[in-house]
Amino acid sequence: MIFETENLLVRRLIFDDLQGFHKLESNPKVLLYATGTVKTLPENKNELKQLILKYNNPLNNFWIYAIIRKSDNEFVGTVALVKDNLDDEIGYRFLEAYWGLGYGSEICKGLVTYCKEIGLKKIIGYVVDVNSASAKILKNNSFKVVNKFISEGNKLPETKYELHL
Repeated sequence: MIFETENLLVRRLIFDDLQGFHKLESNPKVLLYATGTVKTLPENKNELKQLILKYNNPLNNFWIYAIIRKSDNEFVGTVALVKDNLDDEIGYRFLEAYWGLGYGSEICKGLVTYCKEIGLKKIIGYVVDVNSASAKILKNNSFKVVNKFISEGNKLPETKYELHL
C-alpha cells in the first residue's frame, strides 16, 4: 500500500487490474480533458505491463498507482505522481461510475499528505478550464493558480495550479 484515505487505498497496479484499467483508459468521457487517447484492450494490456515494470526501475519518475475502494476492493481509478524535482505533478482519474461521490476530493487530500511525507516541497496540477469540478478540488485543497494557457494537446484553455507543502 502506498497510502490510504477514509474510503480508498492506493497501491501499485497489478495485472489483475487490467479490466478496470482498460475500462478507465478506453472511456472517451474519462479522457476528454486528459492527455491520451482511447486505447484498445491489447494497447491497455501493454501499457499496464509497462507501468508495472517501472516500479522496479530506480530511475523511474512516472508513478501510476491503482485506487481501490476499501468497502469492496473495487478498482475505481488511478493516481499519478510525476517527479522531476522542478514541478512534481499529481493527477488522478476515476471510472465514470464513481464520479460525483467525493472520491476526487478525498484522493487529492491523501495525495497532498503523501507528498508531504515523502519530502516534496511543491506539487502542481493541470486542469482544463471547463473541468470545473477538478479545478474546485484543487482550490479547496489550497492550490493556487500560477499560469493560464492553451493546452498543446487538446487546444483548450488550461490552468496550472501549485501548492507549496
